[in-house]
Amino acid sequence: MAAPMTLIDRFGRSITYLRISITDLCNLRCVYCLPEKGIQWQARENELSADEIIRVTAALACAGVRRVRLTGGEPLIRPDIVEIVRRIADIPAIEEVSLTTNGMLLERLARPLAEAGLRRVNISLDTLDAGKFRRITRGGEIGREWRGIAAAERAGLTPIKLNTVVVNGLNADELPALARLTVENPWHVRFIELMPVGNAHAWGVGFPAREDRYLPVQEMLTRLSRFDIEPVASPTGNGPARTFRIPGALGTVGFISPLGEHFCQNCNRLRLTADGCLRPCLLMDGETNLRAALRAGEPLPQLIQQAVDAKPLGHELFLQHYPESRRMAQIGG
Repeated sequence: MAAPMTLIDRFGRSITYLRISITDLCNLRCVYCLPEKGIQWQARENELSADEIIRVTAALACAGVRRVRLTGGEPLIRPDIVEIVRRIADIPAIEEVSLTTNGMLLERLARPLAEAGLRRVNISLDTLDAGKFRRITRGGEIGREWRGIAAAERAGLTPIKLNTVVVNGLNADELPALARLTVENPWHVRFIELMPVGNAHAWGVGFPAREDRYLPVQEMLTRLSRFDIEPVASPTGNGPARTFRIPGALGTVGFISPLGEHFCQNCNRLRLTADGCLRPCLLMDGETNLRAALRAGEPLPQLIQQAVDAKPLGHELFLQHYPESRRMAQIGG
């Protein structure tokens, strides 16, 4: 009889969190994520069906996964997104289903997603300036973003988390204004270091050159020193973010720093790509393909255990070993 899956890696870390990219397609072309004309999208027949996603999730839940986050691409463009949320939420061992979105379709979908069992959303917000928002996203409308945030709050998808990828020479000057959002709103604004995943190309006229884009978390903290922010316990689902609060603020400010102060020692997650590959690390290329086994009706535990056993102690960005096989939109972040 085969040994049961342990979902404990070689370094003693329990794997309790699964991120699922349900599509690599996106309705925006953010400069730090995708080229202007997009990429060679995978064939749709290679994208996991809702049944296949549920089968993988259920297998992992039986072995210890308790939290699931749906990502993309943009997960809300998938027509069966509400069904997927409902079916994952119905898996007995799953305690929370959350989702990361660019917000463009959230106004319409927030309520049905909440009714299906979604608990929280993370929403990308890289600038407060409408024109800059359109430039960064290559076509996004900031008005739709704000309406989506409001709809998520009305639907109870709280606490709202706003993710800002900080790029020097592009939006780093807005750190104070974005942080101020937390003063009168119970939101968690999280500043994320730019990760070197498929974005080394030129972004176009008016955008910073590759060597000028990165802003370390230490510099972000310096730029916010006027607020006398204080460290606080991280809210539920804040993952690797270091969390602070402006004195008297309703919300918090967080920092995610995969390069400046990496958090690999506490990593508890696996990532399932839209085409059925299980990745043990966001920032390294290794992955285990589950799709063939799924479609042949074969058992998954051995392949899942293989992915867990392959989980590294940490990424190797400091050695300039960057992931090359996929872009961020194909991994799910």
